[in-house]
Amino acid sequence: MLLRVSWDLAKAGLGSRNLTPWNMASKLGFLSLKLSTTAVSSNKVVDVAAQEGEFRVFIVAGEVSGDSIASRLMVSLKKLSPLPVRFAGVGGFLMSKEGLQTLFPMEEISVMGLWELLPHLNTIRKKLKETTEAAILFRPHVVITVDSKGFSFRLLKQLKEYLLEDTCPVHVHYVAPSFWAWKGGEARLQNLCEFVDHMLCIIPFEEEICRLNGLAATYVGHPLLEDALMLNLESGFMSNNLKVHKSGDVFRREHGIPPGATVVTLLPGSRLQEVKRILPIFLRTIEIIRNSFPDLSVIILVAPNDHVKDFVDKIIQSSSLSAILVPGASLDQKYEAFSASTAALCASGSAVIELQLARLPCIVAYQTHILTELVIHYRTKLKYISLPNILMNTSTIPEVLFRDCTPGNLATILSELILDKNIQEQQTSTAEKFLRLLCPPRMLREDLFSGVIWCPSMIAASTILSIEKQK
Repeated sequence: MLLRVSWDLAKAGLGSRNLTPWNMASKLGFLSLKLSTTAVSSNKVVDVAAQEGEFRVFIVAGEVSGDSIASRLMVSLKKLSPLPVRFAGVGGFLMSKEGLQTLFPMEEISVMGLWELLPHLNTIRKKLKETTEAAILFRPHVVITVDSKGFSFRLLKQLKEYLLEDTCPVHVHYVAPSFWAWKGGEARLQNLCEFVDHMLCIIPFEEEICRLNGLAATYVGHPLLEDALMLNLESGFMSNNLKVHKSGDVFRREHGIPPGATVVTLLPGSRLQEVKRILPIFLRTIEIIRNSFPDLSVIILVAPNDHVKDFVDKIIQSSSLSAILVPGASLDQKYEAFSASTAALCASGSAVIELQLARLPCIVAYQTHILTELVIHYRTKLKYISLPNILMNTSTIPEVLFRDCTPGNLATILSELILDKNIQEQQTSTAEKFLRLLCPPRMLREDLFSGVIWCPSMIAASTILSIEKQK
């Protein structure tokens, strides 16, 4: 069967521009993107699922950023699919809100680094076996893995080995591995073709490189851009620039921060091991500079990870510093905190993109085990570690890495960032150019027929539903 958009939508007059992709879809109901079918032969994965009356999706995310990306994809799949969608797999708090009953807490497979991985190998092997068996029993039409390439690719590879070709689901990996960052990385793409059917890319040049190496791929845009789209539309703020418009005054009043005070937000990461390593360094940095900024206030963004929450609570209780703890799962509170802030210290990762959306000047920091550091130095092709610097080929955002990542070094650079308006303006002016690079051409255009804004999650869901199942 060939899927076609129903004309019922046009009759309903539902072309409103004042709705988020999610709220818009919920207000429209199934009518929002209602799909009708005609008896035309098709091998699309959703048409294969139609024979069973439901679309079964086994989805796996292994870290907080993946949980956010996957949860938005789940929402979009439910809105776009002409069939009821049933999910199974592994995920976190946000995916559970969309109906996923995770096999186990995703934190059990959230490990970063090489040397750091060794103590967890046995646990990860057990979880891989458990996940593979659950996927086979679920009989999915599509398996979607989100980032976490180590666990994800092993899972997809095992499913290809264990299942017969005619019973094997379509394998989709969302967030291409940063093959372009490593020596010989592009050559490894050819190996992925053996167990990945389609790659959903979030960086523009990745699609072409994947295709040149025989791997089907689609550039969908960076899902974090949806933060600006959703929050601005919810508040009725229509803007063509990729910036979250929030007022920090309310946040400052609620937390007793005096006008004119210097506010530094700390983003120590989402994995317990990285938070344990970097947060003490961040706090010591604040201790060094607090005499230079008498009205200094500190905000800590806490990832939706129970182990991380417990650690942050414990370290703050034993510290001489007081801090405002903001739940990272709340978009509103997160961006209100950013708007109330002067600058940020950020662990390397996707959080730097959120800071760009908020136009909050920042410093990116990263520290790891010495053996992992040596491997990175040996294998990397890049001068920078943060995505804005990589794509813009500039050191606009200061990076303090590895053995240079000390409280003293961070304190010097942070003080300069707080005091120098020119440095701040340089970062904020570069942010819009960087974010435009992550924005697919289709994203900011409204569909004239349906009134739908095609954000990255919607583009990703549409791509998945249109994938042809190989015979």
